[in-house]
Amino acid sequence: MKFRVIGKQENSKMCFLCGLKNSFGLKGEFFELENNDLVCIFTPSNEHQSYPGRLHGGITTAVLDETIGRAIMMKYRHDIWGVTVEFTTRFKKPIPLNEELRVIGRITSDNGRMFEGTGELLLPNGDVAATGFGKYLRMPIEKISDFDQAAQEWKVIKREKDPEFIDY
Repeated sequence: MKFRVIGKQENSKMCFLCGLKNSFGLKGEFFELENNDLVCIFTPSNEHQSYPGRLHGGITTAVLDETIGRAIMMKYRHDIWGVTVEFTTRFKKPIPLNEELRVIGRITSDNGRMFEGTGELLLPNGDVAATGFGKYLRMPIEKISDFDQAAQEWKVIKREKDPEFIDY
């Protein structure tokens, strides 16, 4: 199905997942969809491999965790962030390098101080290569880190290639 992109989330300077100036990072971009899913689009390179030509399982887990954890920001904007308490990844297929990949994340439960979510890493052909499930603690950023938005270059970067719709 095709879903309309209704927003784009911020990137930072040095985050491994979204940092645009991190030479070893994934430089993922996060798009909010009309169905309340969050999609991360990224292209892993040779620096992200485990076996030759395959994405490292730890990086797969990291991008699933980040996407699911960021999905809470769709509901609370910048007031609430997610801190991972527990995460499980299931690997189903080998994940290639140097190809655009998508991770879908969503919140499945939001109760009190905790929330839960699920996600999938999709191959270019749409097959599910890995799934994730996480439990998170809802926290304001000032209780997590000394986060200076300007110093971290935390901002939305609009690009001509940003999709209007995402199909999966």
